[in-house]
Amino acid sequence: MNKIRKIGTGVAVAAVAATALTYSSVASFAWEPNKPIEFVIMAGKGGGADKMARLMQSVVEKHKMSAMPLLPVNKPGGSGAEALVHLNGKKGADANHTIMVTLNSFYTTPLRQPALGVDPLSFAPIARMAEDTFLLWVHKDSGIKDVDGFVKAAKAKGNDWIMAGTGKASEDNLLTDFLNSAYGLSMKYVPYKGGGAVAKQLAGQHANSTVNNPSEQEGFYAAGDTVPIAAFTDERMAMFPDAPTFKELGKDFEYYMQRSVVGAPKMSAEALAYYQGLFKNVFDSDEWQAYRKKKSLRGDLISGDAMKVYWQTNNEIHRQMLIKMGAIKG
Repeated sequence: MNKIRKIGTGVAVAAVAATALTYSSVASFAWEPNKPIEFVIMAGKGGGADKMARLMQSVVEKHKMSAMPLLPVNKPGGSGAEALVHLNGKKGADANHTIMVTLNSFYTTPLRQPALGVDPLSFAPIARMAEDTFLLWVHKDSGIKDVDGFVKAAKAKGNDWIMAGTGKASEDNLLTDFLNSAYGLSMKYVPYKGGGAVAKQLAGQHANSTVNNPSEQEGFYAAGDTVPIAAFTDERMAMFPDAPTFKELGKDFEYYMQRSVVGAPKMSAEALAYYQGLFKNVFDSDEWQAYRKKKSLRGDLISGDAMKVYWQTNNEIHRQMLIKMGAIKG
C-alpha cells in the first residue's frame, strides 16, 4: 500500500505554472451560457461534495459571476455511475450547460464498471479546486482514544465491526481495505449514499467507525459525539492537532480526494474556457479560501492539460489499488 503515498501532490506542484493565468471576468470570453447550468453532484446530500457544490453556487450567485444560475442536482446512484453516465451522454447545447462536481469515484467507478462506457480522462478539465483529507473516526462512547485501542476493539468484534462509508469500492472502501490489511482486521464495510448519511450512522452508534472527511463529520465532532483518532495525511491537521498521522504510527500511507469540477466530453472549447474562468474566480474568492481553511482542504488550483496529467496519474494509482483489493482484475 505504500506506493500510493502523496496522491496528486507532485503533479499539483508541477502544474503551478500552468495555472498562472488570470481570469479577470468570464464576460470577456467568446461563449456564455444562455440557459441555467445543471450542476451535477456525483454524491448524496450532506456530504463533502454536496457542501462544496452548494458553497460554490452561492459564491457565483453572490458575486454575480454568471449571467445564468447554477442548479445543483444530486446523482449518487451506483457510486456515482448515475452522474457519470448522465454527463457523458450530453451533446450539443446540453454539453455546454452541464458541469459536475467529482471525487475519487470519478476514477474507481468506471474502472469497476467498464460496461458503463465511461472514460474519465475524456471529460472536460475545468478545475481541480482542492484535495480533501480523511480521518479515522469513532464514537466518544466507545472509549477508544487511539489507534491501538481501535485495533484492539475491532479485532475483538471481527466481522461484526461496522465501518460505514460512501459507495462500494469507493474512497472509504479503499481506506477500510488499507486498515484491514495493515492491522489484520476483518471489519465489515457498509456503504451509504453520501458522507452526511455516513456521519449520522456513527453519531447514532449504528456503525463503529468511519473514515469521513472533516466537512462531513464536523457537526458531530463539534457537538462532542465523534472523535478523530488518526489522519490519512502527510502532516497533522491544524484542525485536529491531537490526531496523529498514520505515518507517525509506522504506516507509510497517505490518501487525498480530488474536489474537482468537470464538463462533458463533448463540451466545446469556448464553453470550457468560460467555465475555467468562472471557477478561477470562485477559487480566488474570499469565501472559497475561507472554506478551504475551515474544511482542512489543500492543494492549488489546476485545470486544462495539467489537470489531465493529474487525472492520468491518479487513475493509474486507483487502478492498482482496486487490483490489490480484488475489485478488478489486473
